[in-house]
Amino acid sequence: MSGVRPGPRNALTDVAGLTVGNAQDEEVRTGTTVILCGKTRAMAAVDVRGGGPGTRETDALAPGRLVQSIDALVLSGGSAFGLDAAGSVQLWLAAQGLGYNTGGPLVPIVPAAILFDLVNGGDKDWGMDAPYRNLGLQAAEAASLDFDLGKAGAGYGARAGGVEGGLGTASAIDPVTGATIGALAAVNCFGDVCGEDGRFFAALFEQELEFGGHGPSQKVPADPVFPKLRGKTKPDARSNTTIAVVATDAALSHEDTQRFVTMAQAGLARAVRPVYTPFDGDTVFGLATGQGPEIDVLGLARLGSIGADVLARAIARGVYEARSIGNAWPTWQDKFNNML
Repeated sequence: MSGVRPGPRNALTDVAGLTVGNAQDEEVRTGTTVILCGKTRAMAAVDVRGGGPGTRETDALAPGRLVQSIDALVLSGGSAFGLDAAGSVQLWLAAQGLGYNTGGPLVPIVPAAILFDLVNGGDKDWGMDAPYRNLGLQAAEAASLDFDLGKAGAGYGARAGGVEGGLGTASAIDPVTGATIGALAAVNCFGDVCGEDGRFFAALFEQELEFGGHGPSQKVPADPVFPKLRGKTKPDARSNTTIAVVATDAALSHEDTQRFVTMAQAGLARAVRPVYTPFDGDTVFGLATGQGPEIDVLGLARLGSIGADVLARAIARGVYEARSIGNAWPTWQDKFNNML
């Protein structure tokens, strides 16, 4: 949209009230990202479209539920094992005196989503001591306004199609409503984020050369699915799921937050091809911190549309920023940068 520009950090943390922390285990080749919503909490909703999701507390975010705001979000590697990271974040928040007021003990509300990174060459022989509770605690304690991209947090062990995946973020300020929109994505998709020429599908939405400024792809595969199978009856399990959060500082109701994330989810389809496959658990959370402007229904439509653009940019940045951790597949930089 005309006049839209990135925030000062071009990051999710440009949205007032949010901080982000990463932790990773290099030996296991996995990691966790925590988004903290602060003392004022954040209105939250979720949109799950992938065929193989792994989540926690998403039912509590559905329209008509009692609890409409949350204390933190967890994005993690580790498949179902990674959901353990949310438990340690919940305990850490309770120790800080944060959580939903039950009339008794405070109960922090910490939804989570996971991606599959269990066959990327790391040491997964952890027995009864999986790393995710420790990673969740480390990420919560590390939360700040600035954080690493690429091979960091939930994106550490990720793969995106035929190249390394990673953690990406982006933001935008809407000159009409005055609201800030931010996104963060851990990109581990079955589909590709760029054409055969290395140019990103999200290039139409790029701001300030944030992923190289190479323009849109001119070589989009005619068949984006079956060449990836390479004669197999089903795809490699290692390439599953993009998990993300799209947030705004606008003061939204729970119903409007749901509409915001439903619209913003379209950014995943703008950046990944194919998307929402049976092999992916694509899940996007929506947050509204309420520390910015109040908006009308036209403003909500603007925020949802901008949110989709910002999410697409965050996905491309996650792959663009990824560096090698010794896996068998190349980074985007290794495979394409010299040919553009």
